Amino acid sequence: QVQLVESGGGSVQPGGSLSVSCTATGTFQSIDTMAWYRQAPGKERELVAAVTKAGTTTYADSAKGRFTISRDNMKNTVAVQMNSLKPEDTATYYCNAGSWTDKGYEIYWGKGTLVTVSS
Repeated sequence: QVQLVESGGGSVQPGGSLSVSCTATGTFQSIDTMAWYRQAPGKERELVAAVTKAGTTTYADSAKGRFTISRDNMKNTVAVQMNSLKPEDTATYYCNAGSWTDKGYEIYWGKGTLVTVSS
């Protein structure tokens, strides 16, 4: 069983920077892909960025060039550094992780952390 604990987020003015991080805790052999999703009010949850255990990264078009995802496999953490933030980046950001278990591949979600970009 994996628990994902998020930290960071908060409020920032347009053009500013924020980071969100997530730590996976619990009993597991290893974490596979870790990712960040976001959900704005009235919209569907969408992928922001993902990183595999090997370090391969994927970014949403909206995040390319502005966000950087990083991961520490020893500490089971994943973080996103968000620069040049825009009001449309306002959303609740959710940590996501996958892990192989005896039940198969299971997906876990954090509770979310709010990022608000406003002047």
